[in-house]
Amino acid sequence: MRTLLLVASAFAGGALSAHFAEATPASPNPYGLFDQLARVLVLVENEYVDPTQRAKIVDGAIRGMVAELDPHSAYMPPSEFGVFQSETEGRFAGVGLEVDARADRITIIAPIEGSPAERAGLRAGDEILTIEGKPVRGERLDKLVQQMRGAPGTRVRITIRRDAEPLPIPFELTREVILLKSVTAKRLAHDVAYVRLSQFQAGTHEELVRAAQGLEKTPPRGVVLDMRGNPGGLVDEAEAVADEFLNEGTIYSTRHRGRVLGEVKARGGGAFVAFPVVVLVNESSASAAELVAGALQDNGRASIVGASTFGKGSVQTIYDLPGGAGLRLTTMRYYTPSGRAIQAEGIRPDVLLEAPSQPGDHVRERDLDGHLEAERDAHAPRVEPRTVVAIPPSPELPSGGRGARSIPDDPSTGSDAALAAAVRELERVIALTSQARR
Repeated sequence: MRTLLLVASAFAGGALSAHFAEATPASPNPYGLFDQLARVLVLVENEYVDPTQRAKIVDGAIRGMVAELDPHSAYMPPSEFGVFQSETEGRFAGVGLEVDARADRITIIAPIEGSPAERAGLRAGDEILTIEGKPVRGERLDKLVQQMRGAPGTRVRITIRRDAEPLPIPFELTREVILLKSVTAKRLAHDVAYVRLSQFQAGTHEELVRAAQGLEKTPPRGVVLDMRGNPGGLVDEAEAVADEFLNEGTIYSTRHRGRVLGEVKARGGGAFVAFPVVVLVNESSASAAELVAGALQDNGRASIVGASTFGKGSVQTIYDLPGGAGLRLTTMRYYTPSGRAIQAEGIRPDVLLEAPSQPGDHVRERDLDGHLEAERDAHAPRVEPRTVVAIPPSPELPSGGRGARSIPDDPSTGSDAALAAAVRELERVIALTSQARR
């Protein structure tokens, strides 16, 4: 299953350094190695059947060179780099739809709250048939993203099919700037706080602190931190989020070409340090989300519930290039406080939830062509699940569009079996914490 906000493709699955750097050559003259490239360029320009554009050819050569490194490094021409930058800022110009592409069908998961799509009456489950009169079946999601984006105030026409309606329904939507929330919070039954982190973008930490302030009047007994489907994002935001749950200890360490670069330490205090915590993850929890889960697990601050995570333990640095282009380049691997490799390994839960699935349902980092191998630390402990729980398949994850509205007050009565299991584990942790304090 491929799920995408009609905003972002480059942002998904990344742990990004917030540092933007200027590119500098590694040696005074690195171009002597590219005689073959120059020969091919001349042959293409002179001999190709139709006239060619040099800029387009060179852009393609650069894109191919970087793509050969690993699945997460990428050259971004100016148009793509501008989209990428807006995604990390949590804002974009569009209509505000979250969609799922499955079996060549484009289905709406949810309209984003307050968006033009929601105001127009688009609903979860609607199938998009056309955009600007052209059928969408079989099209790439990134192409659909470009079609749905545009300058604020411009219009886009879509047609949908809705269950129980005999004919397709047309909509004309006016694009506007959409602000994405990455944190949603809700108080559940029995004084349990539910906090969902959908991704790590600029301002995620501030959103989390505001959510914590909303809990101050009557502090909860414990917190479920839901990072299912969280693709990652900005490392500095993930670091700040982890720090809110830790009073001390290491958050993560980084290594470059086998050499330890440094460790990031937690500072004293934090909005959630006083609460028992359970972290809920799944196969799509990746990168910066794995960094946070590993930090809380290794420091004994949280019990991890769910499936083994995606396994993206690399960090990409963003470089500004001339002409408005950008380079996303893998520069580091990161490790949990105990030295466990995340890359191609993932975070193993303390409570493993097993739901029925078909082969190929879940793609992880180790399944990607050209992925970086883990550099394992022989002295790092290996985590094995303490408990294995069989659960039925859960429905679609709560999204940024629906926020906390789709979360039942009492998860034990809802259809989200994974969330219900996380709440049960939290009750166990709360009981143990109470016994320890007596």
